Amino acid sequence: MDTHVRTPMAIFTQPQQLVVPLFQRPYVWDEENQWAPLWQDIRRLAEFQLAHPGTPATHFLGAVVIQASEIPYGAMQAWSIIDGQQRLTTLQVVFDAAAAAFDVLGFDQLTGQLEALTHNPGVFLADGDVALKLRHTNRDRAAFDEVMLADPPITYDGLQHHASLLVKGHRFFADQVRTWLTEDEDSPQVPELRARALTNVLTQSLQVVVIDLRADENSQEIFETLNARGTPLTAADLIKNFVFQRLAAEKVDTHQAYRELWPFETKFWEKELSVGRTLVSRSSLFLNQWLISRVGEEIGPKSTFARFKHHVEHEAGRTMRDLLGEIKAQADTYEGWTTASEEPQRDLNVVEMNVYRSRAADTEVLKPILLWLTGPGSPYSADTVDRVVGMVESWLVRRLLLRLPSGDHGRVVADLIRAHLNVPDTDLALRVEEYLRRQHAESTYWPGDEEIRAGLAGESVYRRFKRGRLRMLLEAVEDALRGYAGPTPSRTGMRVPRLGFPIEHLLPQKWQSHWPVPDLAGEVDRDAHVHRLGNLTLITSSLNSTVSNGPWDGEKGKRAQLEKHDVLLMNRRIRDVSADGWTEKLIDDRTATMVEALLATWPVPEGHVGAVTGRVAGEGGDTTLKDLVVAGILIPGTLLRARAGAWGHAECTVMANGDLQLDGKTYSSPSGAGRQIRKGATNGWVFWELPDGRRLKDLRAELASGTAGGGSTPV
Repeated sequence: MDTHVRTPMAIFTQPQQLVVPLFQRPYVWDEENQWAPLWQDIRRLAEFQLAHPGTPATHFLGAVVIQASEIPYGAMQAWSIIDGQQRLTTLQVVFDAAAAAFDVLGFDQLTGQLEALTHNPGVFLADGDVALKLRHTNRDRAAFDEVMLADPPITYDGLQHHASLLVKGHRFFADQVRTWLTEDEDSPQVPELRARALTNVLTQSLQVVVIDLRADENSQEIFETLNARGTPLTAADLIKNFVFQRLAAEKVDTHQAYRELWPFETKFWEKELSVGRTLVSRSSLFLNQWLISRVGEEIGPKSTFARFKHHVEHEAGRTMRDLLGEIKAQADTYEGWTTASEEPQRDLNVVEMNVYRSRAADTEVLKPILLWLTGPGSPYSADTVDRVVGMVESWLVRRLLLRLPSGDHGRVVADLIRAHLNVPDTDLALRVEEYLRRQHAESTYWPGDEEIRAGLAGESVYRRFKRGRLRMLLEAVEDALRGYAGPTPSRTGMRVPRLGFPIEHLLPQKWQSHWPVPDLAGEVDRDAHVHRLGNLTLITSSLNSTVSNGPWDGEKGKRAQLEKHDVLLMNRRIRDVSADGWTEKLIDDRTATMVEALLATWPVPEGHVGAVTGRVAGEGGDTTLKDLVVAGILIPGTLLRARAGAWGHAECTVMANGDLQLDGKTYSSPSGAGRQIRKGATNGWVFWELPDGRRLKDLRAELASGTAGGGSTPV
């Protein structure tokens, strides 16, 4: 067994075949977790080489294991890929995608250099051989071969396997390369210069540890050893090892540095936190956020160590000891914010409140901005920090209120930091405001007041928001009543304690026993109001179920019980307006009042509207069958049929109350009826069709858009 650190040029130059064995799992890498971080690393290296010609900067891609195959005399060398096929496959896709982009631009020499790493010369091929150096033997073979052998320019949608991850990956990298090469239209020489830098990175600056096994060695034993179960190293573990190696090289007393400067050896920092679908240690998360605050780049959790290493070696311009001292200072500040935000009675400052609200909203995206603004030697005054934090919090919370896409939030935060790294204190707040106001994409814009009012007026927030986020919003409403919001706050006492107070429905969720209505339209209207913002309040202790679901009036009614919770101003106001009962009209009025409190808590600049380009209308996700019946779009007696396929014989009937009757049983939702047929989770809005071929989702979209053109026809 031989182990070498090799570049792609060294791995792929010679004529050979690298074979993915049949037993290997299919290709699974995707854009979010692997392609985008890899492209960011490649692009960063290329841009660094353009700015610093001759730099030795490299990027480590991990390890692969290959085993020599026994081959007939005179045939090309063949290797089986024992471990690392995802990595090697992706490299081949990147090389070929870049070569395709170069070919379209006429960079023939560079195209040839990359093709030499993916395709074997014809003189080494026997009749019928495929020229590709990497050969899949499982289900990925057809898709890989098709896209790798396609002639540029590639029409991806026309490929037979266009839905394959391999084709999507090729398209992603080709698009990224083409965009990067041509984004500076004012300089005609830039595309070729960038193409040369990119070629150098792809061939010389990426590094892989290659473990070569002889044909007679036990590859399974090696594979099991490399992939043995155990605790994987975190980003903080890798950075720690790197930091102390650098400190030793600087002749620093590493034992003293460990005691005094490395802050991450406590339970606070070892705690695992959920970031999206990934669990990361708090220390790894902090180091990722600190790095973003320094370089103004979006950095995925898996790229933290590589980006940290590059920053230290090529950008920081500081000794490791000095840099570690700054990290320690900010880590202590970060821990202080977190600890303060967890104290329920504490009067939090703007940054501490942001930390609390971010935790309640289950997001970490703004932390890099906090670290950037408050780092050692920060030029920014407390007033500037508060103003900027207030604006970015408004931008984020308003997007959360409308449940807008969050995928680009990290990019916006990183871009904001990078664009304002050297802006003076006197200009920063205005520049950040202008930056946020310029965002016009659906994924990034800053929503205005009218859209929030319209969006929350009929929103079933109790169903749509997680409890922590919803409680944070109700706390903000109470704080606004106490004078903690608006252009001229007039505070009366302390903020509401952040004690995790229960959320109570004023109109009960189970209202049918004590809150009757005369008809189906009234039932639909009441159901629609139950989970709205204006029907929710905080109480200091839970009500028992009898009271919670009981009547409004009377000595033991809900209104009387609110007196026990009049420490909260929002409950005093409810009692003041509800002497004659609690109605849908009062819920609407209270919703509007509460929305104004939220708008005052998270304001936008005067005159800001929040214009969006390219918005697509929604499909009315809260709509029920009863809504369709009441609106006259779905006629009682209509016979619905299951969509074409194995269940095409199934039928159900729309009843007068909006339920569906199926085989003598009734179902309140189309998905419930569909589940009965399919014996598994079913989207009933897609599963059931009307006699004219429309699906229930089409009726729902018509109601949401106001374009309904008439009811269904009973059959």
